Formats: sequence, structure tokens, C-alpha cells
Amino acid sequence: MSEFSVDSVARATGGRSAWAAMPTPSAAASIGRGTAQHPSAPIPVQGRAVGADLRVVLGEHGRAVFPLILGGAEFGWNVDLESSHDILDAYVERGGNAVHTSDSFAGGRSEHIIGEWMRTRGLRDDMIVGVRVGAHPDHPGMDPVNLVRGVEASLTRLGTDRIDVLYLNATAGIPAMEDTLATAEWLVESGKARAIGAFGVTAEQLVEARILSSAGYPRVTVLDVPYNVLRRREFEGDLKLVAGAQSMAVTPSHALEHGFLSGRHRTRGDVGRSVRASQLAGNMNRRGTRALRALDRISDELSVPPAAVAVAWLLAQPVVTAPIVSAFAPQQVDELVRGVGVRLSRAHLTEIARAVE
Repeated sequence: MSEFSVDSVARATGGRSAWAAMPTPSAAASIGRGTAQHPSAPIPVQGRAVGADLRVVLGEHGRAVFPLILGGAEFGWNVDLESSHDILDAYVERGGNAVHTSDSFAGGRSEHIIGEWMRTRGLRDDMIVGVRVGAHPDHPGMDPVNLVRGVEASLTRLGTDRIDVLYLNATAGIPAMEDTLATAEWLVESGKARAIGAFGVTAEQLVEARILSSAGYPRVTVLDVPYNVLRRREFEGDLKLVAGAQSMAVTPSHALEHGFLSGRHRTRGDVGRSVRASQLAGNMNRRGTRALRALDRISDELSVPPAAVAVAWLLAQPVVTAPIVSAFAPQQVDELVRGVGVRLSRAHLTEIARAVE
């Protein structure tokens, strides 16, 4: 089951996406080979991608990324290899240069799919690759042995020699922060990781990690946390204060709350029975309905899809550097990328805040 469909894109954008109107290189190549073109057809876009110069700094290490990171959570699960590669192609064609995956996504198949795509396209050096490590059943946890084994296994599946942002997955706990950071230090010094991030950590753990960094251990500079219009409580508190005080780059995942904020699924009858259905159903209440109505009204005013408004809301938060988003089809990449160009007014942000109170 997808977060939203091509039909929903057409419905939300009046039948056409401004980004989708731009021909891809493959489409442009067909021009002049005997394919009849209507006089009003768009002029082919050639050369650099439209968003190629749109970059933000990801943490203190200065990695420059597109302000929207493509997540691989659905690759190998709801999206097969060929379709995943089409989505990745569409993302890069629009200027994207950062991907995010995990050793637990589809049992590691997501990493394999992304690695195969980088190999066949010859794009490894052009991409910033973030990997969340620590939840694979073969080597779970953040103890030194499993962390090293987890990183080595991810590198093998990705077919690369380094991870640009290594997210330490602390959802199962961190036995000893000093040991974990000492292992991370070895991984950085050996060239297997370039920057250290974290997922599933508490504010207290971030403070402890910063104290240890003053003793020479590597700093945790990037934070992956579930965060969106509806899911705010677990981040907007001490964790947000600490992340801001430490000038961390926040790359929130679940930007669309499992697809609910796209507006595609509004009733329990829309979702059927599946894992995704249960995730969506949790937001099908008065608060969720009010949130969708606010996104719908703003999307109509700005002539963009509701999903783009949800992305724009995240980018309007001062601590957010680049949201992590997932797509099920190339057309949905168009819809999500449009959120990068949306600037919400103070009135828009207030309207959304009141809707989700």
C-alpha cells in the first residue's frame, strides 16, 4: 500500500505537477528522434538539475546536501528494485544528493538496492549516504562488537567503503556511551564513517555524548528523530532544546506520518488491513481531520499538494536542516520536492498549530 498515488498527485495539483512538467533527460533525448512534439510542449531541460545549487550544511563537518533527503524505508519492502531505481533517478534529476537508509529496512535489502543504484549510475562520489545502524537482527545494539559488525555488513550491502553519516540507533539502549563513542571514533579514524549521528537517543544521552566529546571522543552532530505536523511531543521538549543548543543538524524522519499527511487516506475504509493501515488508522481522529483540513486549505491557496505543505512546515522549524521523506513512485518525488520551494507565512504556521492542538 502506498502513501499516496499518482491519482492523488493529479487531484492535489489540478492534474499536473510543475516539476513533473519538466522532461527528464531520457524524455529530452527522445526529442529529435522522430517523436512528434506538440508546439506547446515544454522546452527540454538540459544540463544541471534545477535544484543542483540548492544546498544546506549538514552538521559541523560541512557536508552540503539538498534540503530534502530521500529515505529508503520502502525499498525492498513495498517498492521493488526497478521502481526504487526510478525513484532515485527522479530525485537526482531534480537536484537531490542525499539518501538515508537503515540496516533494518527490509532486512538490509534497502541498502543493497541503493548500493546497486549508485554502482550502476556511477554516482557514489556525488551522493551523501546516511545509514542508521544497530537494529539488524544479526548484530543488534550499540555495544562495540555489534556496532563494528553492523557497519561492516552495511558497507558490504551498499558496495561502498564509507558511510557519510553513521546514525547510531539507540532504540535498544546504549550499554555504555563511552564505549560506543570510542568505537565510533575508530570507525571515523579508519575511514569507514565520516560523521556521527544518532537516532532514538534521549536529551540526557546527547548531553553525556557532548561531555565525552570534550575529552576527545567524536561529536554527535546529526539527529534523526520522528517529527512532523502531528508527531511533535517526543521532540518538542528537552530533546529539541539540547539539539538546538548543540547546533545539531536535525534530519526528521516520518515527515508525512506514514503517508497520512499526504491526504490520500482519510477514512478507515481507504486503508484496508496491513501494517501501514494500522499506522494510518491511529491518526484518523478529530485531530488528524483538523490537520488535513488545514493542509488542504493552505495547499489550495499556494497551489501545491498537501504533502508539500507538510514538508514546508518541517523546513520552517529553525532546528530542522533536511527532512527525510519516502516515495513510492517518481511522480511522488515531484510532489515532495515542491515543498522545498514553499515558504509558509506566520499565519499559515499559526493555522496549522491551532489545528493540531
